This record gives sequence, structure tokens and C-alpha cells, in this order.
Amino acid sequence: MKKILIFLLVPFVLFGQKKTSKSIDSLSYYFEQIEYNKKANNYRNCLFYSKKAIDFSQKQNDDKALADGYYNLGLVYYDLRKQEDAIDAFVRSVAIYSTLPVSTEQAMCYYYLGMAYIKQKNTTLAEKNLNQAQVLFDKLMIHSAIAMINLQRAIIYKELGKTDASIALLQQLIAQTDTIHTRKVIPEAMYHLGMIEKDRKRYNLALSYMKRALNRCSYQPELQSNILLALSQINEKNANIEASHLYLKRYVEIKDSIDNQFHAMIEPVDFDSFKNTEKIKNAEQLERERESQLKAKNFSKLISILAIALISILSLLSLSLYKNNIIRNDSNKLLQEKNRELELAKEKAENATKARLEFLSTVSHELRTPLNAINGITHLLIEEDPKPSQIEYLNSLKFSGNYLLTFINDILEINRIESEHISVELIAFSIRSHLKNIQNSFREIALQNHNTFEIEIDDAIPEIVICDPTKLSQIIINLVNNALKFTKNGHVRLIAKIEEVQDQTIRINFQVSDNGIGIPEDKQSEIFESFSQGSIEINRKYGGTGLGLTIVKRLVELLGGTITLNSKVGLGSTFTFSLPFEVSSVEAVVEPEVTPEEVHPEMVIEGKRILLVEDNKINQMITRKMLENRGMHCRILDNGEDCVTLLRKEAQNFDLVLMDVHLPGINGTIATQQIREFNTTIPIIALTAISLNENREMLLSFGMTDVLTKPFEPEKFYKIISDHLL
Repeated sequence: MKKILIFLLVPFVLFGQKKTSKSIDSLSYYFEQIEYNKKANNYRNCLFYSKKAIDFSQKQNDDKALADGYYNLGLVYYDLRKQEDAIDAFVRSVAIYSTLPVSTEQAMCYYYLGMAYIKQKNTTLAEKNLNQAQVLFDKLMIHSAIAMINLQRAIIYKELGKTDASIALLQQLIAQTDTIHTRKVIPEAMYHLGMIEKDRKRYNLALSYMKRALNRCSYQPELQSNILLALSQINEKNANIEASHLYLKRYVEIKDSIDNQFHAMIEPVDFDSFKNTEKIKNAEQLERERESQLKAKNFSKLISILAIALISILSLLSLSLYKNNIIRNDSNKLLQEKNRELELAKEKAENATKARLEFLSTVSHELRTPLNAINGITHLLIEEDPKPSQIEYLNSLKFSGNYLLTFINDILEINRIESEHISVELIAFSIRSHLKNIQNSFREIALQNHNTFEIEIDDAIPEIVICDPTKLSQIIINLVNNALKFTKNGHVRLIAKIEEVQDQTIRINFQVSDNGIGIPEDKQSEIFESFSQGSIEINRKYGGTGLGLTIVKRLVELLGGTITLNSKVGLGSTFTFSLPFEVSSVEAVVEPEVTPEEVHPEMVIEGKRILLVEDNKINQMITRKMLENRGMHCRILDNGEDCVTLLRKEAQNFDLVLMDVHLPGINGTIATQQIREFNTTIPIIALTAISLNENREMLLSFGMTDVLTKPFEPEKFYKIISDHLL
């Protein structure tokens, strides 16, 4: 009996396996044909196989495959610029996807539906579908897709006239790290920023964005053509007719290529004929299905007989399957628990990193207040003609305070870079003057160890370039300072030369070399890590925080470059890095040459009336004494509300305001904002121990005239006050 049942089962099982394999293979085949014909620009076949896939999925009652079929049909229509048909297909697809578990295809379907509505200028439905796509991507934890959604959202804001919101999103996008997920998003974001600036008639800034976008969109011909057209129009506005014609010529060439390619795609497709043919095919399909139903009735009798035989076998198998299910469920529960543990561990690690950054930032910020008291009192004691025996102690105290301040500044800079609270500025400046100023500022330091410091600048380097001069200075100053510190009776050289020229972009190679003590080969791989100086002996002998090269490496990478080290013990070290620069046709303000002599404030400060707003009693005492030592009169308030009230009545009685940022009640920034509502002329200088979330630009945006960082150097303190009293 057992042998007879097995014999009856074999053809039924083989038949079922064959049918399943055919179903899977057929559906997979249709989707493969769609992708193959897309690459071959045969969109007639794309439509044909999309319809085949939809019909097959309906016949098999496979909702997932049916949703995928409509999604692929929508993509074909979208490529053919048939937005109405694309929207119809996408709407059908999302309706089916909504009954299924969340998937990447569902999220992408909402995204393309939003894109199709953008093409039709229907911003309301476009934003609604993009928001739904973001919700699904968040559920799937696919965070890389947020960039492309934010780009489309920025385009919608731009269409709605919400320019500030659009700019904010676009600025976030271009500030992101260049990855495979942002490679197409960043140049398009730059293009839209350029178009906004073009509409604002800020043509030079628009040119900058457009050129940067053009250099990064070599694989996006449609975007490239849009950028070339915009560049032609902007240059025409700037009266640069030759450049305008060149860009227009390139635009026409690329646009013709795109149009020819699109016509090649769409010409073989007669949509009306295609739709009529599909209707006929549907009718024929229904007829075939009726015939197959008749055949199925006869075949079902055979199936019934085989089913009876199978019931006995399936009953025996059920017990085995039940036990296997129990084992599988137990395994799944164990895997789920492990996944939850991994998710918790990941969350704890992220929270620990965030807590570390916040802790270091808070500690660095809070240390500045007592350090301001130490440095300030030390300065006051040195000015009061101390005994000769006390001079050495006071100088040591001053040195220690400055060393601690450098250490705190380095920690704050590392935190700022790691927390991404830092942005790259694009400023036109004279790179030759910039490097010469750095050379002059190191003249005295070089003489301390009997060193010579020379610079060599390639004649081919343009006079005016566009980059972030502050961050460039940080990089070079750190490297030169290290070279001079670890070299005695030797020479240090800074070399800048052209490495690559491409259109309006150049790459400059910088080398900082010395013939000092050198770095052991086994320590070179970790020299750029935090708090690393090669060895404990070097740290004790030469001092330093061990953070300078870490800051250098991260700033170089932030500016789009790389840094390498070549060093031998006893022969010296060479640090090499290269950075991209844009060539500027606009004249920049040339920095005045810096001389190593100490700069003293003008005598204009004597007799001036200063209003000090500071709540810390020690800082009040120190700042007042420093002001009075230079012949100024000082009045002190300890909160922002009183300052606003006083200046509203007696602003003419004061020449300048020193405003602490962190005050009880309303803080210094809000107080300054309120003062500027009725007085826009009185200088207001911010006093702050700048934290991770603060920066000079942010403080100036509230109406501050200038910023003094605690603990401030006396010379800089008097210089800034005198500059704003002239």
C-alpha cells in the first residue's frame, strides 16, 4: 500500500514543482526583459513585457508581483515623459503595496509618484507623496535616501517661493560628504542654489555654484545641459559674451544629443496603437481562460483522486512539520533577541559618543571662566611692577595659563569637527599674501631655536583663489609650528606648487619640511591620532597636546584633500597635502602684511566710557581693572534687561559696550538684538567662552560688532576696543 501511494504521489509532486518553477522563471524573465530593453532604448518591448508581467501576476494572484509590475510600468512611462500614464501606474502600485508589508519598492514608488507630480507642477500632491516616501524609508532604516527626498522637497519650496527654506535644505545637501548616495544629489543641489542666486541677480555667487556643479555632473547629461544654459545666461548678464557663447554652444551639443536619444526611445512607440492592441489581447486572454476552465474541470477529477491519496501522506508529514516549526520558532525568537541586543548596543555606543562630545565641550567651555581669571590677574600683577623675585613666578603662571588655553582650544576644535558643527567658507583671497603673513608671524618663533623659515611659491599659482583661508591657515600654522618646535639650528621650508589645472579649478600641492628629529617609522601610522606624539619622552621634552596633527588631518579632509608623511629619524620630516581651489576673476581685498612687532592700541581709548555687562564678579573686577589701567571709565551691569533699559535712556553716555553672551535672564545675544531695534551705531563687543554650538558668524548675526574670546589676550583686548573707538 505504501509503495502504491508513493507511486501515485510522484507525478503530482513533479507536476507541482514544474509549474512553480515555470511561474517563478516566467515572472523573473519578464522583469529581466524590461531592464534589458531599457538599456537598449527599446521602450516598445519595455511596455510589452511590463503588461506581460502584470497579466501573469493577476493570473497567479501574486499581489507583490502585481504591485512590482505596475511600478515597473510607471517607471517606463516616466522615462518616456508620459506623466499622466506614469501617475496612473504608480497609483495602482501603491494601492496594492499598502496591503503588503513595507518594502523598498513601495517607498521608491511613492518617491517617483512625487517626482511625476513635480513635473506636472502639482506641488501639493508632490510634497504629500515625498513625505510618505520618507516615512517608509525611516521605517526601513534606509537613511541614505533622505538626501534625494530633501532635494525634491527643496525644489518644491523653490517653486512655492519659499526661498529661505529651499536654500537651507540645499546648503545642508552640498555640505554632506561625497558618497555613492549623494554623488548625483550634490551637483543638482548646487545647480538649484545657483539658479536661486541668479534670480536674486547675485551673478558671481551663481557662477561659483554652477561651475562647481558642472565639475561634478559628468554622468548626468540632462543636468549638465541645464547648467550650461544657466552659465551662458549668467555670463551674458555679466557682459562676458565670449564665455556666454562658448557655454551656449556646449549646451546645444548636449541638448541635441539628449533629444536625439529621447526621440530614438519614443519614435517606435505608438501609444494609441499599443493600448488598442492590449485591449484586443485582453479579450483574447479572457477567451483562452474560458477554454482553460473547461479543461480544468476534467483535469480536476484526476486531481481529486490524487488528492485523496495525498491526504494520508500529508497527515503523516504534519507531525514532522509541526515539530520542525517549533524548533524554527525557537530559533527565530533567539535571533530576534540577539538583534535587539545588537540594536541596544549600537544605541548605547551612539549615546556614549554623543555624551563624550557634550561632556568635553561643556568642560572646555566651563574651564575658560576660571582660566580668564588666572590669566587676567596674572596680567594685572605683571603690570603693577612686581618684585624681581616675583617676575619669574608670574611669567611661569602666564605660560601655564596659555598652555592650558591652547589645550582647551584644541579639544574644542576636535569636538567641533567630529560633531559636524563646522562649515567650509568660500572666500576670494590672495594666497601669496596669506602665506607671506604666516611666514612673518613665525619669525620670532624661528629665532628661538636658531632656525630659518623659508617659503617658496610657484609662479604659476594665480594671485586670487577661492577657498577657506581660515582653515588653510590652521593647517599650515600647526605644521610649521611643529616643524620649528622639533628642529634646532636647522631650516624649515614651506613649498606651494601647482599640481593640476582643470577649467576654473586648480589643485595646489603644499609641503612643510624640516631637518629636525624626525619620526620613527613604527610611530608614523598613528601620528595623526588624538593625543599622539610619538613617545612619552618626546611629550615630556617638547610639550604639546598631541591634537595638532589630528586637527590638521581632519581639516585637510574637510577641504577635500589628503595628507601624507615622509620622515626618517635624525633627518627630518616632510608633510605633504594637496587641496582644490577655484580661480577667481574678482579682485579680493589683499591682506596687509603682518609684521612680528607687537601691535599696540591707539591712544584713542583714553577717557572713553565703557559699559561692561558681566555677571561673574571676578571677571567684572579683572575687566574693569584692565580698562582703568588704560585710562577708560567703566560702568558695570550684571544682566541683559538692565542693559537694554539703560541704553534706551542713556546710550549717548557710553562709547562702547562689552557684552557677555551668557547672562542670567535674557542672554547677551537677545539683549543685543533688542538694542539694535533702537540703536544701530554703538559698538557692542561680545565676550564669550565660545562653546561647541557657538561661532563668530552666529554671534555677529545678532548684531554684535566684534567678538572677544575668553580668556582674551590683553593686547588683542585693547586692540579690538581701540579699532571700534576710532
